[in-house]
Amino acid sequence: MKRKADILIVGCGAAGLYCALHLPKDKEIVILSKDDVENSDSYLAQGGICVLKSEEDYESYFEDTMKAGHYENRKESVDIMIRSSRKVIDDLILYGVDFENDHGSLIFTREGGHSTPRILFHEDATGKEITSRLLRAVESLENVTVCPHTTMIDLLTENNTCLGAVVAEKDGTVVPVRADYTVLACGGLGGLYEHTTNF
Repeated sequence: MKRKADILIVGCGAAGLYCALHLPKDKEIVILSKDDVENSDSYLAQGGICVLKSEEDYESYFEDTMKAGHYENRKESVDIMIRSSRKVIDDLILYGVDFENDHGSLIFTREGGHSTPRILFHEDATGKEITSRLLRAVESLENVTVCPHTTMIDLLTENNTCLGAVVAEKDGTVVPVRADYTVLACGGLGGLYEHTTNF
């Protein structure tokens, strides 16, 4: 695998792939996946994806999100997530994601934590639909290398600056991968709990 990149992305789920697709094409990008690229929480997610349907839905969407987070959410982050959701959905559709629709009009459903239908979905495999389309788009890029079965085990740092990561390859070989920028898109929240639905 490459030992140097302009940008190192740790995680091959929807966040890591979407990030790679929006970075400059003249940058050398390496994406790490600790397993097969299909074995991510994003790929295995069954539910849907939230979107701001209209400006009239903003206050309700904001309140639903804050309530679901026990009002510990960072308000600025919630605002960014909600206001950027339509652009993200438009991007996903351009990448070929086939959300359920009725003659071209998107169909919304309601899931836990939401007071109104604002969830887009694809059958009962929304994560697979989104992630597989993003992966296909990433694989078409000449400046991106995807490394399956490659696990980050530590960050490379010097003087409080991240310089990449130390990774373990499939055969157990441990190598440093230096990068000008390192993006952590690796989830990991489920690892904090003894019981989790995360992969």
